[in-house]
Amino acid sequence: MTPSFEAPAEASDVVRVLAADGSYAPSEAAERYLPLIDALTDAELETFYRDMVVVRAFDRQATNLQRQGQLALWPPSLGQEAAQVGSVRAARAHDHVFPSYREHVVVTTRGVDPIDIIRLMRGLTHGGWNPADHQNTHIYTLVLGAQTLHATGLGMGLVFDGRTGTGDPEKDEAVIVYYGDGASSQGDVHEAMVFAASYQTPQVFFLQNNHWAISVPVSTQSRVPLARRGEGYGIPSVRVDGNDVLASYAVSKLALDEARAGGGPRAIEALTYRMGAHTTSDDPTKYRTSDEEQSWAERDPIARMRAFLQNRGTPASFFDEVDAAAAAYADDVRVRTNALGDIPTGIMFDHVYGDAHPLVQEQQRWLAEYEASLEEGNA
Repeated sequence: MTPSFEAPAEASDVVRVLAADGSYAPSEAAERYLPLIDALTDAELETFYRDMVVVRAFDRQATNLQRQGQLALWPPSLGQEAAQVGSVRAARAHDHVFPSYREHVVVTTRGVDPIDIIRLMRGLTHGGWNPADHQNTHIYTLVLGAQTLHATGLGMGLVFDGRTGTGDPEKDEAVIVYYGDGASSQGDVHEAMVFAASYQTPQVFFLQNNHWAISVPVSTQSRVPLARRGEGYGIPSVRVDGNDVLASYAVSKLALDEARAGGGPRAIEALTYRMGAHTTSDDPTKYRTSDEEQSWAERDPIARMRAFLQNRGTPASFFDEVDAAAAAYADDVRVRTNALGDIPTGIMFDHVYGDAHPLVQEQQRWLAEYEASLEEGNA
């Protein structure tokens, strides 16, 4: 019988600050993180909420755009907003961020234009953006787990160059890398953890356990909590309620601070849920039940944070303003997406080789002739 261990808030070792109904109910494991929560200002708390609402509106708009044929593919982030917002807001501007491919609010919070994500999913660019122009926010990686090796390599470089662990938090740098429960079974992730532990890189492995690696449940992948994988390599690891933005922030901030100060790598398993499809090519009704989806809908990270703010006395006008801003943000993305135009055919040839290659030139010539023949046939 496959063991069940996924309960996000019930397990005693899970850091949680907000209950599912938005009440302030810290778990025993959250005790050491409470001073970080208490230090947050009203403006910072409201920013967390705003980030989540805006990215959900963008995510839904992008899903619709894919259904309308404007994008080749879209990986929804629906339900994972708290894990992403809390963690990225804990990073400093000079830290290095390595996303996978559904960290939409992570990269936009760091200054990436959402239309650059759209361009990537539309096939108009091979990368999307220059990390140096966006607070060291690296490009999406579609190869599962590969970004953990990239992050570890950069972390090793920070150690070699003396850019971390100097005692100056204004200059010391850290790395945070995002991946999912499915990617956690990839060899790249384990190799990255081996080198990170060996070289004591200033790195946080941020695992979003959304419970489904496409159609495979996490209980099939691992018979123990995924956080134990990091512990097996000697990396201090924490489980956090990934639908609690406050807990996600506090756990990530402490882990980044410790890594940046020379404490070596840290690992976080954020227990959340992919409320939408794996990508728009997936049909989750084929492998999970409506009862399961409903049980997680009741733990919605945005509804939880909204209830918390309302209990604190945040006025209704704030929520109205956020909803309007989110709608405008999504509308702007739709308008700019529709104005992007067709995919230039030459883009598939431009970066295959550094120098001109006769085989590529022949393929490009053949495609040009083929497209011309289609136009002649329609004349």
